[in-house]
Amino acid sequence: MAGLVLLGAQWGDEGKGKITDYLAEQATTIVRYQGGNNAGHTVVVGDEEFKLRLIPSGILYPGKTCVIGNGVVVDPRVMLSEISYLQEKGVDTGNLRVSERAHVIMPYHVAIDTYEEAAKGDQKIGTTKNGIGPCYMDKYARVGIRIADLMDKEVFAERLASVLKSKNDMIVKLYGGEPFDFDTMYKEYCDYADQIRPYVADTSVLVSEALERNENVVFEGAQGTLLDIDHGTYPYVTSSNPIASYACVGAGVGPTNIKNVLGIIKAYTTRVGEGPFPTELFDETGETLQRIGHEFGTVTGRTRRCGWMDIVMVNYAIRLSGINEFALMKLDVLDTLETVKICTHYECNGEKVIHFPTSLKKLAECKPVYEELPGWQCDTTGCASFDELPENAKRYVERIEALTGVPVKIVAVGPRRDQTIIRGGLFE
Repeated sequence: MAGLVLLGAQWGDEGKGKITDYLAEQATTIVRYQGGNNAGHTVVVGDEEFKLRLIPSGILYPGKTCVIGNGVVVDPRVMLSEISYLQEKGVDTGNLRVSERAHVIMPYHVAIDTYEEAAKGDQKIGTTKNGIGPCYMDKYARVGIRIADLMDKEVFAERLASVLKSKNDMIVKLYGGEPFDFDTMYKEYCDYADQIRPYVADTSVLVSEALERNENVVFEGAQGTLLDIDHGTYPYVTSSNPIASYACVGAGVGPTNIKNVLGIIKAYTTRVGEGPFPTELFDETGETLQRIGHEFGTVTGRTRRCGWMDIVMVNYAIRLSGINEFALMKLDVLDTLETVKICTHYECNGEKVIHFPTSLKKLAECKPVYEELPGWQCDTTGCASFDELPENAKRYVERIEALTGVPVKIVAVGPRRDQTIIRGGLFE
């Protein structure tokens, strides 16, 4: 068995889609295990760019089985739109499968998400308003609608009728919005059900059988470690668990199936949304990283906040997920800088802080302590091997390895598939 979990080790947007796409060539099955269409992946194949939100980026390789696991919340409209988008670009989606245990995002989830975020005012979380959080809330309140329910018209009618009244009461009485009509919603979602039916499966069986055949399986997390609902910068987090241990829950397999955990880190740090960010840059360097790195959200288009590499955060991610190898993304974005910095620890009220704080108040008071290294000030985008990198770029990578104790197995020097430096096998 060769199960590999791939996850973001920062605040998301690390470039997971590119690495999932790259690893898919060596895998038979690619499984998305949590999140929803609030996660954007951009993959460049040749001169063509693909923007995906729900479907694993492994779909771009013919013959690969791509799974939307039970831990994902699924908006059928988005799923069908993405299937259509891919098919128009000549991509075969016949091997896509969605778990019958996954929960369905309904229109009232999107409405409530939007109303609640507006009601919070200055205390808003910064959600994508795609209904992700409210859908997970219904899942844990045991009033959600699953894909399996959607597949049975009688069961769906019963489930929808039982929940729609309370949702309409909330929308009308609490937020002053317009109620949803049962018949209209029922008819619309029965139509979606018919369209997605060929893709629905008991994906736990499908993934387990691939592992039993000793095939390479990639488990893909959305968002990033610091957005984890339990271990992230709460409440500025997502509504699920991107960390590696949830891969088993969100895919329906046992933990002994996981052999390697690949953490994805940028050569710097970015964040979308609210909350403290110790290494955030407010100067020309921050603007340079944003501009050269094209730091704008795939789903929302929001500008990403940029800062230096934060080892306190990365070591926290290592501890939470058992990361044993790294992919370092966007090294080329640092090409023009005279010097580069790595935050090795924080200082707070005169004390050295090496463990990522739980308290956001304390995190906001933490000051980064930097180690400064010379930049390389030359183009790395054409480098095909680690040896071809400038000496100072190699030293930067090696310093990250030394500070974390984790080898960097992949170095990305551009968005294309061929701008990927491999430093050892990943399914070993």
